[in-house]
Amino acid sequence: MTVVDEDALAQRASRGEAEAYGILVERHAPMARRVAYAILEDREDADDAAQDGFLSAWQAIGRYDPRKAFRPWLMQIVVNAARDLRRRRRVRTADSLDRVSPASRDDPARVVGDLDLGERLRAALATLPERQRIAVVMFDAEGFSQAEIAGFLGIPEGTVKSDVFHGRRALRKVLESVKEEWDDR
Repeated sequence: MTVVDEDALAQRASRGEAEAYGILVERHAPMARRVAYAILEDREDADDAAQDGFLSAWQAIGRYDPRKAFRPWLMQIVVNAARDLRRRRRVRTADSLDRVSPASRDDPARVVGDLDLGERLRAALATLPERQRIAVVMFDAEGFSQAEIAGFLGIPEGTVKSDVFHGRRALRKVLESVKEEWDDR
């Protein structure tokens, strides 16, 4: 779908056309889940937050400004929904990924190959502070500009740039064991 198609769909949706909004939801659902997961670190919670965000966006679609891009507007709502859900579920007792340490040379899971690269990356992302994790995922994985991310998070653009830089540096350090493992093969 081109930007023009998306703009046309967003304009139709803003006039209350549910079918147009449904197409937009279908198009952006995977990204919304990934963004929510970067905040919540739980797939079920991310799905819930994405759904909450889509519902909130549909309820607010009449206030959408069609002169602006739809995707950043929608992702701002999803980010807010994920943060709200996290606040409501703080009492959960389940361990989150931020308590998982990256695989080390002495880690039995690493030795038997239980952790694949995707799991290691998720565990490495979980070691980052939330704002850095969101900035890295939204910038590197989702392709949002630093200005858009700054708007989502309500922080200066320079702070986003710093968060991406420091987040990437921390990820490189945590993931060095993966490179060492591949070099040893």
